[in-house]
Amino acid sequence: MSSTQVLTNSGLKTPRSRVIDMKLEVVVIPVADIERAKRFYGALGWRLDADVVKGAFRLVQFTPPGSSCSIQFGTGVTASAAGCTQSVYLVVPDIEAARAELIARGVDASDVFHRGGPKGRLSGPDPGRASYASFVSFSDPDGNSWLVQEVTARLPGRVNTDVTTFNSPAELTDALRRAEAAHGEHEKRTGERDANWADWYAEYIVREQAGRELPI
Repeated sequence: MSSTQVLTNSGLKTPRSRVIDMKLEVVVIPVADIERAKRFYGALGWRLDADVVKGAFRLVQFTPPGSSCSIQFGTGVTASAAGCTQSVYLVVPDIEAARAELIARGVDASDVFHRGGPKGRLSGPDPGRASYASFVSFSDPDGNSWLVQEVTARLPGRVNTDVTTFNSPAELTDALRRAEAAHGEHEKRTGERDANWADWYAEYIVREQAGRELPI
């Protein structure tokens, strides 16, 4: 039997295609004032990748720090109404540090909140500081909204367990700090200094990113 065919319950062969990588590249953000939007996203510290003008067409692209996905806005880019893009997620390793930076950059960011309650939001970060559970929200001048989410450990299957990657030195630094804190607890439990701390750090970081059980 060909590697591209499988047997169904009826015994008939049906083709099976290889799953092709499809990486999310760009989110289109509808805006009314291109220059105003350009100033806003530039002030966030996002990288300006392009500002292309061809006749009546104009495309502006920004990329958030550490992101593999960019945003685009401009003239002739989308027919959607300005401000209709809502709750696009931005993932950060430390929600309170992220909010502090947004405020410092002049953004009217919400207080940190977590899910729950009749209105769906409760003040402050998640009490257990669980991954995926703490948020901050903000909007651009057109009303396109962003949801900043704290993620410190990925769910099982969410990432390729054979690959450990970091998009910026800051991400790696945060992972090392979490490993350092966990290793300190590990040494308290064993009652002795761990000479192989580097191996322990490496195992912790790889398992954390893969969403696997962490070493103790």
